[in-house]
Amino acid sequence: MISVSSCFIALLLSSAAFATPAASSVSATKSTVGSASVAPSSTASASSSTATVPYISLNPNYPLWDTSDVSIPEAQRGTFGASVIEPTDMSTVLQNPDLLTSPTTDGGSVPNAKWPMSLSHNRLQTGGWARQRNSDVMPFAADMAGVNMRLESGAIRDLHWHKTAEWAYILKGGTQITTVNQDGQNYVANVGPGDLWYFPPGIPHSLQATNEDPDGTEFLLVFDSGDFSEDATFLLTDWMAHTPAEVLAKNFQTQISTFSEVPAKELYIFPGQNPLPPSAAPVSPAGTVPSPFTYNFSSVAPTQINGGTYKIIDATTFTVSKTIAAAEITLEPGAIRELHWHPTQDEWNFFINGIGRVTVFASSGNAGTFDYQAGDVGYIPATMGHYIDNTGNTTLHFLEVFNSAQFQDISLSNWLALVPPALVQAHLGSSDEFVSTLPKTKPVPVGPFNLTSTS
Repeated sequence: MISVSSCFIALLLSSAAFATPAASSVSATKSTVGSASVAPSSTASASSSTATVPYISLNPNYPLWDTSDVSIPEAQRGTFGASVIEPTDMSTVLQNPDLLTSPTTDGGSVPNAKWPMSLSHNRLQTGGWARQRNSDVMPFAADMAGVNMRLESGAIRDLHWHKTAEWAYILKGGTQITTVNQDGQNYVANVGPGDLWYFPPGIPHSLQATNEDPDGTEFLLVFDSGDFSEDATFLLTDWMAHTPAEVLAKNFQTQISTFSEVPAKELYIFPGQNPLPPSAAPVSPAGTVPSPFTYNFSSVAPTQINGGTYKIIDATTFTVSKTIAAAEITLEPGAIRELHWHPTQDEWNFFINGIGRVTVFASSGNAGTFDYQAGDVGYIPATMGHYIDNTGNTTLHFLEVFNSAQFQDISLSNWLALVPPALVQAHLGSSDEFVSTLPKTKPVPVGPFNLTSTS
């Protein structure tokens, strides 16, 4: 089981952070969004520092449409913008309302923090495919890269290794992994949907789809370097094809003819027979690896909160995973992953189901809002404030992945609860009642909050 004693497990939903209504209620607000006039709250103190500058607008900034819309979106939010005259990629516009009609709270220039895996070049092989997201296509994401890979039943990902660590989350089906470490200790294991594996840099391994699912397997790979490329891994077949046959014979103490059927180029992904169970693996005189390279994350019961669930995995529980930690989160319609930031870790997101919205606050008046669907990758650099809001009418299911041995975050609500109340009131012009409701402990389980009034 995952320990919840760490102060870094605060995941959810601050009472100070209001959730966007579900899609059904969003449509009802479209005619007034950006145009309603709301007076500043009467609770603002005249002695507050905010009295030296104008107050914020309380006008809503909901997404103005979603993918189910049949009307033609325009680049207009209230009195801002204008209609679209030239041809537009309508499917892209429908998926990204906050790009065409950015919230009035956005400002400056935040680099693109979204990449759909569906836009990645797909490498098709006999037996499967692979597509990737790295800094070549998303320069903002400097510290991590990801690969979405599919293997048909029995298909094999060539024996290989990388100069970066590899962390994996299985989306569907079963996978058998094999490896040997630097001490000659081996490890073979089968993992299924929701489970993980991790290989440190330079550790050789293979991946093969088992027959638990007739469709084979599909999984997400995350690497602890933004410029990683799946096309630049060290493959067994590639190495053999580029080594003289007489050297192969000397190395393996056999005849040159032994290598007559070695492929002349790398295989990468290729068909194979269903693998034998792990118990049939060779027994190493050195034994098996001291720390398993897999983790049955699917068997860990999620922490249930009002509005969703969460699970944390890092080196405190998956001990071999020294450079990658993660959280698996679900949010119900109307729920929000609270306003927070990560002190030293960039966040790499993968959206599995549902529709989400994220605003990235990059300081100095810079903020950008992005919309995400299943299969999208998000990226938020360390220290940048953000939230994740379920703006759809189904459960939002996503991963937060970090280039770190430990999961850490800082909750805005918790921070404000633990400084002198007068200081919060001086900044925000807030009431005693508001300050008294701020949570003094983490985690902070508060459920969906649907706004019924803006005053």
